[in-house]
Amino acid sequence: MDHASALNCSPIRNPKLSRSHNIAYGRTTTPLHKMAPKSKPKPSAAPAIAIEDLFTALDRHIKRSEYEQAVKVADQVLSVAPGDEDAIRCKIVSQIKEDKIDDAVSTIVALSKKFPIDLGFYKAYCLYRQNKLDEALEILKNLERDNATMLLESQILFRQGNMDASVDIYQNLQRSRIESLEINLVAGLVSAGRASEVQRVMDAMRVKATSSFEMAYNTACSLLETNKLSDAEQLLLSARRIGQETLMEENLADDEIEIELAPIAVQLAYVQQLLGNRQEAIASYTDLIKRNLPDEPSNAVAINNLVALKGPKDITDGLKKLDRLIQKNSGDKSFQLVPSLELKLSSKQKESIYVNRMLLLLHSNKIDQARELADALPQMFPQSVTPVLLQAAVFVRENKAGKAEEMLGKYAERFPEKSKVALLARAQIAAAAGHPQIASESLLKIPDIQHMPATVATLVALKERSGDIDGANALFDSAIAYWSNAMTEDNNNLSVIMQEAAAFKLKHGQKEEALNLFEKLVKSHNNIEALVGLIQTAAYTDVEKAETYEKKLKPLPGLTSIDVNALEKTSGAKHVENGPHLANNNLEPNGTKVSKEKAKKKRKRKPRYPKGFDPANPGPPPDPERWLPKRERSSYRPKRKDKRAAAQIRGSQGAVAKEASGSNSGNVKSNQPSNAKASSGSEPAVQPKASSKSSRKKSRK
Repeated sequence: MDHASALNCSPIRNPKLSRSHNIAYGRTTTPLHKMAPKSKPKPSAAPAIAIEDLFTALDRHIKRSEYEQAVKVADQVLSVAPGDEDAIRCKIVSQIKEDKIDDAVSTIVALSKKFPIDLGFYKAYCLYRQNKLDEALEILKNLERDNATMLLESQILFRQGNMDASVDIYQNLQRSRIESLEINLVAGLVSAGRASEVQRVMDAMRVKATSSFEMAYNTACSLLETNKLSDAEQLLLSARRIGQETLMEENLADDEIEIELAPIAVQLAYVQQLLGNRQEAIASYTDLIKRNLPDEPSNAVAINNLVALKGPKDITDGLKKLDRLIQKNSGDKSFQLVPSLELKLSSKQKESIYVNRMLLLLHSNKIDQARELADALPQMFPQSVTPVLLQAAVFVRENKAGKAEEMLGKYAERFPEKSKVALLARAQIAAAAGHPQIASESLLKIPDIQHMPATVATLVALKERSGDIDGANALFDSAIAYWSNAMTEDNNNLSVIMQEAAAFKLKHGQKEEALNLFEKLVKSHNNIEALVGLIQTAAYTDVEKAETYEKKLKPLPGLTSIDVNALEKTSGAKHVENGPHLANNNLEPNGTKVSKEKAKKKRKRKPRYPKGFDPANPGPPPDPERWLPKRERSSYRPKRKDKRAAAQIRGSQGAVAKEASGSNSGNVKSNQPSNAKASSGSEPAVQPKASSKSSRKKSRK
């Protein structure tokens, strides 16, 4: 199984807009900065005035969102009145607003030991922000169930992926007048896979999709889930327009407006991707990534979708982009997204990022890294079957198809409710590896697709490949019995399977069974192909039946007067390579041959001449020997050898050429007597020429 065919890179959607930051900060629906301070006992005049002034300053800092100063003022209040409940709550919420969650937890733990104040709700919210979801839920179970605790519980369940339970809580709160409840409810329905219920819920709550840009965005997400792409695109454009108008009225700067509307921009690009406008989607994603907006989830979605859109075309760049989103823990060799994404993306979105990185590693043949990531994914996403498929893909790339088949088989046995995908992958791997028995066994374990024509054809081919003809016949018989008893208006599947079964039986010598099937097809469906098959099959077993059914065939035009008996006595037509084929219009009704029409003359195309060539004045003809090698041309003249080259001595100064000495010894000493003491090869015949200075010195001597 090739990993690219088994798993496709899947784009993710931007997180649903949810105003979770507007809830869970107080036990009442009154905003924190409007909370009236309690009246304090006045033990003496001076301290009472100081506390009132401090609370006035505290209220002022909270209204201005100066939370760091608010924490300092709250500490001053607590130094005067250590157990003041309002000051404690203001300090904790201000620390949460500053995103100092650890400091808020420390404050809660320290003050809970000193004073009998119920701070469980704030602690649960801090644990939710730290992604300690199970601990947060345990604390909420011991608290009084009111709107605030229910909203926080729904957010925790939403982050855990328990969308149905989260939606149920929102639906129980519909009667409560809670701000932005309908926005979170629609987001929960979409995430829970219940997008078809969105319109009904909105009608019941009397909420319009264009009531806010968040509602328009979430409603557009529900339209995407139901594949209404054009409507979703129009609603997203409306959401962007409404958002720009709303945020401009709130006096936000242009860059802040762009950050707030980044999810809508990413979702519009995703719609273009679904509509098949590939270049527009790539341009939008690239532009968003280059701007590097502070909205980390939107950037992560744009990067992931761009990688999924490009596929294996730009593997190196895709891996670099995805590696910026993922970090590896050195201790336990586990993986996690960067902190800004780990708490903001859903489990499905995180899985898509890891899957796309895994596929790029396989495409780039980085098997070691792919195996390391594949081993970590099952623990990270235990409810998903995709990590198991990725592990099987790694085994296949390592030429270990047997291990992949074994692993997928065990997984299917452990999780029967998720076995369908695993068994299909196992069948594909086994078929590609040449294990037809394992492939057919895997397909037979999926009952809801066993009798589909494509599955029957695959199973029969696998059985035939493994030599189990009886098993293939049994499959055909079972499928025919199933579709014969099926209560469906369209019975095309039965005719297709019966015809293939008849052809298969005829191929393997079961002529009587094939004849019965063809005859049933002719009687029930009046199929011409079945009639032809019936006549061909009956010709082997029952000639009279073949002649009877042969009369039902329509005569071919132009062949009514042919003497079949005379035609059978002829030697037959001879096959001629590239010869003319017999057509029905070659014979007239009386049997005479019709003369063929003269073939149409091919249109002569004008010759194409080189640029600047005049065919009227072509000039001198080209050399007829231009394609011959130079040595074979009549005009070839070899170069004369330089006789002086043999006399040249090359090498370092003072060296003597042996070849020169051998060749010149005979010339120089030709006049010497033959009984010379030294041979010509032992002494140099030519002395090296002295320099001009040495020659002058000799002459002076």
